[in-house]
Parts: sequence; structure tokens; C-alpha cells
Amino acid sequence: MIVNIRKLNRTMRTGLVLGLAFAVAACGSVYRKHGYVPTEEQLNQIQLGVDTRDTVTEAIGAPSSTGVLNESGYYYVTSRVRHYGAKKPEVVSRELVAINFNQSGVVTGVQRFGLEDGKIIPLQRRVTSSSIEDKTFVRQLLGNLGRFTPGAVLDQ
Repeated sequence: MIVNIRKLNRTMRTGLVLGLAFAVAACGSVYRKHGYVPTEEQLNQIQLGVDTRDTVTEAIGAPSSTGVLNESGYYYVTSRVRHYGAKKPEVVSRELVAINFNQSGVVTGVQRFGLEDGKIIPLQRRVTSSSIEDKTFVRQLLGNLGRFTPGAVLDQ
């Protein structure tokens, strides 16, 4: 009987140590990088007033997004996000490179922005509400019974 208790204690200690090891490993930070920003050397190859949209795309690659007004610019964005356990993911760093073009498609400026340069802007979703969204089909059907007149049907 003593041997079984010793085996049980050893098994419990081993299980406890493994459980703690998994708990510690699960609490480690995981970093993920999203997006692409050209290096400083690549950006130095772009000549203001000379390069066009096509030559920029060939030199440093396609942008993450483009300007919405007359294709006014190219935007390259990268973010580094930290995931830590069950906590909400946190943006650790963000970098944006904006390449501006004139109406002819020639480069007029190259700008680099970081997370510290940005402002947090709350996004708002504006949706026109419908008066029928809170009513079930049966409620809508019964609500129309009082408005029904046989004369309206006969006039058609």
C-alpha cells in the first residue's frame, strides 16, 4: 500500500509540474506582423517629379491601398500586433508610407508616418433604421388588418 501512495504522489507531482509548464507557456506573448512597407533604400530610389505610378509599382511593389479621390496616392501599411493570453490584441507598432501623385500620375511626395503620428478616430456606422425590423411577420400581418378596406381592392 505504501508503494501505491508513493507512485500516486509522484504522478501528482509530475502532473502538477506539467500543468504549470503549460500554463506558463500559454501566457507568452505572440507577435504578428501584417502588411508591407518598403525599406528606406527602396524609397530613396523614387525620384520626385520623375517616377510615375507604374515605375513606383515596379520598384517597390503594389500598394496596400490607393487614394479614393482620383487615385491621389499609394499607401503602404504595416502593423505589429501583440496577442497575450486571453487579453484583447494590442497594436504595438504601425507604419504607413504615403506616396502622392499629381493629376499626371507623377510622384509629388513620399511621407512616412508611425503610430505616434496618428490619431484614434472612432468609426461610426450610420444605418437608416426600418420601422419593420422589430416586428415579426405575424405582427406585421395583424397590424395591416385594421387598414384593409374592401373598397381599395375593388377600385383596382
